Amino acid sequence: MSITMGTTLASLVTNKRRVSALKSLGIVTVGDALTYYPFRVTEPVPLRAIREAAPGQQMAFAAVIRDMRVVPMNARRGYRLEATVDDADFARSRRVPGSTARLTFFSYRKSYVDWVSVRLRAGTSVVVSGMPGEYMGQLQFTHPEILTVAPVPAATAPSGAALKYDADTVQEALTRVCRPRPVYHASSRISSEHIHETILGLLWMMGARTSSTPDGQLAGAGAAGIVAPATDTIAVQNGEEKSGTTAESGAEALSQSIPDVLPESVRKAKNLMHRAEAFLAIHDPASTARFKEAIETLRYEEAFVSQTSLLKSRQHAHKSSAHPCPLNEALETARASVGEAVAEPSTQPEASERGSATDLPDLPNLPNLRDRFIASLPFTLTAGQSQVVDDIASDLERDWPMQRLLQGEVGSGKTVVALAAMLQAVGAGYQAVLVAPTQVLAEQHYETISKMVSGLTLAQPGAKETDAAADVEGAMGASGASTVSSSKVTAEIPVTLLTGGMKLAARRKALAAAASGEPGIIVATHAAFSKTFQAPHLALVVIDEQHRFGVEQRESLNAKTDDGTTPHLLVMTATPIPRTAAMTWFGDLDISWLTELPGGRKPIRTVVVNEADAATMGRMFAHIRARVDAGERAYIVCPRIDADDEENEGGSGVSAAAGSARGRAAASGSSARTAAGGRATRAAADAIGIDDPYETFDENGETVARPPLHAVAEIADRLQKLPQFQGIRFATLTGRDKDDVKTQVMADFAGGETPILVSTTVIEVGVDVKQASCIVIFDADRYGLSQLHQLRGRVGRGGTNSWAFLISRAEPGSPAEQRLEVIHHSLDGAEIAQADLEFRGAGDVLGDAQSGGKSSLKLLRVVKDADMIADARTRAGQLLAADPELAGEVQLAGAVLDFTRGNETFLTSS
Repeated sequence: MSITMGTTLASLVTNKRRVSALKSLGIVTVGDALTYYPFRVTEPVPLRAIREAAPGQQMAFAAVIRDMRVVPMNARRGYRLEATVDDADFARSRRVPGSTARLTFFSYRKSYVDWVSVRLRAGTSVVVSGMPGEYMGQLQFTHPEILTVAPVPAATAPSGAALKYDADTVQEALTRVCRPRPVYHASSRISSEHIHETILGLLWMMGARTSSTPDGQLAGAGAAGIVAPATDTIAVQNGEEKSGTTAESGAEALSQSIPDVLPESVRKAKNLMHRAEAFLAIHDPASTARFKEAIETLRYEEAFVSQTSLLKSRQHAHKSSAHPCPLNEALETARASVGEAVAEPSTQPEASERGSATDLPDLPNLPNLRDRFIASLPFTLTAGQSQVVDDIASDLERDWPMQRLLQGEVGSGKTVVALAAMLQAVGAGYQAVLVAPTQVLAEQHYETISKMVSGLTLAQPGAKETDAAADVEGAMGASGASTVSSSKVTAEIPVTLLTGGMKLAARRKALAAAASGEPGIIVATHAAFSKTFQAPHLALVVIDEQHRFGVEQRESLNAKTDDGTTPHLLVMTATPIPRTAAMTWFGDLDISWLTELPGGRKPIRTVVVNEADAATMGRMFAHIRARVDAGERAYIVCPRIDADDEENEGGSGVSAAAGSARGRAAASGSSARTAAGGRATRAAADAIGIDDPYETFDENGETVARPPLHAVAEIADRLQKLPQFQGIRFATLTGRDKDDVKTQVMADFAGGETPILVSTTVIEVGVDVKQASCIVIFDADRYGLSQLHQLRGRVGRGGTNSWAFLISRAEPGSPAEQRLEVIHHSLDGAEIAQADLEFRGAGDVLGDAQSGGKSSLKLLRVVKDADMIADARTRAGQLLAADPELAGEVQLAGAVLDFTRGNETFLTSS
């Protein structure tokens, strides 16, 4: 059987419980296993004779079993196995006297005790690695690692024994136990040791017989051997029938099974390992230095693949065609219609002079629609907004699709910028779509946009060319033409709302309006990605909170046009992203930042409250009651919907989707996220509102149990019973609520009928209630900083004083407490995002494909590896310049394709 990176573990591993446990960690294929990297590697274990032992210090030695006994523990149930070992021969080699020690094992399972008993029968040579202690005046090793050594010659083996020994020689066993040992993130279902054992077995099956050696070769005569996996664990053992297999041929087989991804020229220029060699050095390191070298190799590989993918995406976008949307498209169309009656060709204004409007002063849509909208605003755009509006205008005038990311602080005015862009497209005679992640936000955008464009008019859509010429002549008072009524020349700008929760009649009407192709603005939710939605003259797509949508959804909008053009794309996010991160993940886009907040907004006061501090909690609730009595509103945010939600198997208090997977399972009801355990279900997405909870692990890589997360139903019930809230009406809002319920709840909250809203993070994005002045976030120590910053931005939008209370159960001095101090002292989104990156890595901040999950990126660090990323981008650009289609780099081309498919949350185009 030929084993590749795509071979499933289910076809190789006979232990189905282990297959299931590995699947829960996102390990389904051989490639998943090899890229499930250890989070640390142990230091080499020193060799010491028993007389050299120091309690509490790890050591390894060789010995012989002198006697062994099993003692039932009647009072505690179970069994205790004790073996006495003598290291006389090993001690002699170290020139110290020999001595004895006790090896002790405890177990409730008789089968385990019997298995150990068979291995530790008297006379067996063993190598022991463990931490010595003292019990009743004798040196003792409790549950040490034991490797049994085959007797020499084999004829001395006990008669009738059919034992499988762990090593052929004492030296081989000592080398194995003393080597650095990788430690993996584990769970209650599978230990780090069993993960390591499985990965080594897979490497053996693929051809590896020895670990990588410091001289850079895959194998060598002096390297320690990888032990063949037991047949009760691994079903297929590649090459075991070839008794003449050598280490060198095994290394060659591994290289064939794991081809290199990096171009040979790049690998040699950077002095990097072969990919197969790097995997071997990570999972079976000869030294810690070798381990680090291998990590650097695969880290650079990730940088190179990601940058190649982004650059190819940018190449692809520039080859597509799009509708150009000049600001004065209607003016140019009118000129073309009336020919020389308007102006001689030689008198046509240059592009830089467009918008003067002096030649056709009476044309109804002059000056251009976008500029008339900006002039109608009751405020002046900030310098940043004006610059971004002009940058987008230049992009829209081109005949290839705009690809721009707009990042702005909460309340920085991204909607106004987006609306200006949409009106530029509408003024040019096309359609524009704004896609929002939730119905609440879509309805809010619809109401806001409808109010802002009321009173603005555009040229009547659908007029025939001859009618347009007559209209212009009439407007100019041309000889022989009758005066044209304004109702024929101008029309209100249509704004259409399309959501999945609309009634059938309203939905059909909205779909018909979009399908007509008439210029206008369409505000939609995920309904815009459905097959029934058609917009034949679609020129611009604006996506709000881009991380809520995948590449396939965004690409589906490209098929909505009849002429095969690709719409211009503007994606917006309020999630703070450091510039280095944005340049890494969104390298295929032009990036704009809005950092200047409009005037009138007061800073939000942020207070961290220990939940165990009852007095402070009481004062906080009294303060909220005072603000509610003053006519203001308060949000109470909880990560879970109800207390009955299933916990993950590790007992960390986070559901399987958000706990072991560490993925975003947003309670907004958005699509489930790719996570370490595969795709989270909708139920899990609705149950958990934490975007990327920080898991804590012990020194063995296993998750540490934490208190259960607070739930909406639980907190709402508790708060309504407090004396501070007597007579106050509460409302609850979660991702499980139907769309019409969400709409009514938000209307009652904004109107003051229910001034306190207990919700999940469904209110995280875009919800705008200007009377809201307080937000309380329970389990704040379990959220990412970027998400806390987003939630905090829901208050203070009406110019009043505002407060954010972060309720924490973090231990004093813990990393969780340190994270909250960052959000406590800073309102700067960029600073917060930078800290978030440093605390937990780029994947968690930007999206949902996390380390240990399906993402192709697991090692790359956006901040620390900025220079590496820049170098990879330069080299990738040089490679693509010489070979745009990567025809000469088949493996790299495949890796780029896999990266694009596996990182929808990072890439905004294909």
